[in-house]
Formats: sequence, C-alpha cells, structure tokens
Amino acid sequence: YEYIIKLYKYQFFFAAENIDRTVINQFLPDVIRVFGIKRVTKSFNSKNHCDARTYRYIIPSFAFALEDQSLLKLGEEVDEDERIKQLSIIDGKPYTDYRLSPESLDRLNSILKLFEGSHNFHNFTSKVKPLDPRARRYIISFSCVETFVSNDMEFAVLEIKGQSFMLHQIRKMVAAVVAIARDMVSKETIDEAFKTMDKMDIPLAPSLGLCLCHVHYDNYSERYGTDGLHETLDWKECEEEVETFQKTYILKHMIDTEISERITLKWLIGLPFYSFSNRDVLPAEDEAQEVVHNDV
Repeated sequence: YEYIIKLYKYQFFFAAENIDRTVINQFLPDVIRVFGIKRVTKSFNSKNHCDARTYRYIIPSFAFALEDQSLLKLGEEVDEDERIKQLSIIDGKPYTDYRLSPESLDRLNSILKLFEGSHNFHNFTSKVKPLDPRARRYIISFSCVETFVSNDMEFAVLEIKGQSFMLHQIRKMVAAVVAIARDMVSKETIDEAFKTMDKMDIPLAPSLGLCLCHVHYDNYSERYGTDGLHETLDWKECEEEVETFQKTYILKHMIDTEISERITLKWLIGLPFYSFSNRDVLPAEDEAQEVVHNDV
C-alpha cells in the first residue's frame, strides 16, 4: 500500500502526454519495475485482447531422472528420511551432480510435445467437468528450451505457450511429465487424461518454478500497430532489460529457495503415491479452490 499511495500522490505523471517510466520507478521497490509504456485504443482490454500467454517452469533436472521402482514400498507408511536418502543418490552420485543427457532431453521433449494442440484439460485443473466447454484449451508449444547450471545444480527451463490456462493446469501438467520421465507411469496416461470422463489422481508440482514471461497481443498489433497512432504490443525494445530483471530477482529467488529448502527433492517423496488413474473422491486441494480463467 505504501507504493500505491506514493503513486497516487504523483498521478499527474500518468495523465501527461509524455510519461516517463523512470519517474514512476522512483516510487517503486527494486523488485517491481515498469519497463515500457504504450498508448492503446480506448476499447483495449489487456485480458480480452490477449491472444496467448507464455509461461516458464524452472525445475532441477534431477526431477527427470529414472527412479528404481523396486525401492518403492507403496501401501506402507512413508519413511521420509529413507526416501530422501534414496532420492539423494542417482547412479551412485549425489543428486546435485545429475545432468540431462542428450537422450534424456530428447525423451523429455517428446513427453512435453504430447500436450500440444487442442485437448480436454479437465483432469489438469479443479472443479471443471469433462463436458464443460471451459475444459478445452489449446497449447501452441511446450518444450525444454534450455538447461543451465547454478550453484552446481542443473536446472531445466520448460516453456509453454497457450491461448489460455486454467487454475493449476501447468503445475499438474509438469507433475505428469515428471512421473512419466521417471517411469512411474506411461506416456499413455496423458492421452487417457484427455479422453476419460472420470477425474484422475494427478498431483500439483511445486509453485516455486512457475513464472509468466510474456503476454501476446498479435491480433491487436496487426490491426492497430501500423495505423500511425498506436504501437505494436510486442515489447521487443525492452526484452533485454526484462531478461536482466528476471535473472537478477525472479530466477535468483527460485534457485536460492530451491537449493536451501530442497523443494523439488521433498516433493518427489510423495509422487509415487499418486495413482494417476481414476479416483472417486476429490482431494482437499480441489474442494478448496475455485476455477479461474487464464490462471495456473
């Protein structure tokens, strides 16, 4: 509220013909920045005129390592300390040493690609019935665009572009991808999730790695971007500045939190105990959440 009040006091800056973003940024903390300002049509609506959104999910690559299924004792009480010990060693080495091989990366991308196209995603959200038109969403692309090493741990950058998303959709999609990559379930699970009328037992991947990276206004830009009065809404002129900000603040927070709290490692403890099959009772997460459009 402190920053809202400061901006309200200086609202005349927003009414001026030539708005200076550097002035606005003077009243904002370093973790909140204005990168660009553009004049739009009177009827412009930032949500309704959006053609697509691009999200990134940053996750340690060891999450995709094959797991020895013989070590799992399903049906028994989970010994978290024992599970942590099992997960902490991959191929005889510390889990932090794991690196995606070219073959593993190709396999990962082949799994991600299964989500592309128009599908019924009712199993990847909450409280949306299979015959509800809102369940059908179009995924334009889904791939691992890069890997990088930070603090001796490799991270994978999963990038997904879609027309719109539902509550928890991306996190449930990532959870399914991890389970398939670890050979806990087959690739056919995804197709089954699209086609079945029943609700399937699919967990949520951690929220830490998810970030909205780009909002696309291609149709608006094509219609108004060359009329001599307005500009295209592609923000190419500030891409470098945005990328620097993301690395300095957002990515750093993700990596530091992941390493210090072992978010993904602890999440993997319970992953084998989800059936990824039909279920009769909705878990608490579904009962407590309402569906919202264009959210994750």
